[in-house]
Amino acid sequence: MEPIRVVVHGALGKLGREVVNGLCLDPEAQLVGAVDLKATGGHLSLPDESGTVPISADLRDILSKCQADVLADFTIAKATMPAARLAAEKGINLVIATTGLSAGDRSELEGLTASNKIGIVMAPNFALGAVLMIHLSKIAARYMESAEIIEQHHHLKADAPSGTAILTAKEMVEARGKPFSRPLTGEQGSKSRGEEVDGVSVHAVRLPGLMAHQEVILGASGQTLTIRHDTINRECYLPGILLAIKEVVKRQGLTYGLDTLLGLRGDE
Repeated sequence: MEPIRVVVHGALGKLGREVVNGLCLDPEAQLVGAVDLKATGGHLSLPDESGTVPISADLRDILSKCQADVLADFTIAKATMPAARLAAEKGINLVIATTGLSAGDRSELEGLTASNKIGIVMAPNFALGAVLMIHLSKIAARYMESAEIIEQHHHLKADAPSGTAILTAKEMVEARGKPFSRPLTGEQGSKSRGEEVDGVSVHAVRLPGLMAHQEVILGASGQTLTIRHDTINRECYLPGILLAIKEVVKRQGLTYGLDTLLGLRGDE
């Protein structure tokens, strides 16, 4: 089989660089182009010294040159949607790792898949351990009375709470089928109790020195259960991103979250 031809949008960012490295090591995928606002044109040297690929700040220019199968987006919300519209117009599938997209954006992306017969995989977190953390939290939510989430990220992260924390809370409440018990202080609306997401208090920490960490703490009479995931470095995202790239070319429509690709949906 021919390798899947991939253009990376946000190729000079920290995660984008990791993905460029990962694509060069995977025989089933091929980096054919790169886009980044910091690019000054020309070519990007591949880390395995196998050659170069065109790079530009102009996404339309790169997509017209590269005949890509997949556009992998690692930018910010305001850049993702214009890129998605352009890629969809050209019949290019999308893998989206950007957080901060609204419900309206998600609805538009779903419409783009239908009108252009493409696939889109988007997820708030591509770390397989984080996906398993959410899955295990959904199982535990059925049996514990109360829950809170503490998420910690580096000080440059734009959104708070994180997309992963919001998704975790929503998925836990959905799996439980009813709200968690709220402590009295939560009912009184104390500001120290964090932001409430579907009945779960979510506490967001932003500090230099942190990367990405999330702790789900569940409580019942006489006991607590803690489920925690820690991101040590950005290499942890590569297996999930490569999985999404390989799967998005096989399926039309919008797939949200890696749990579907991993066969975890409906397995709680």
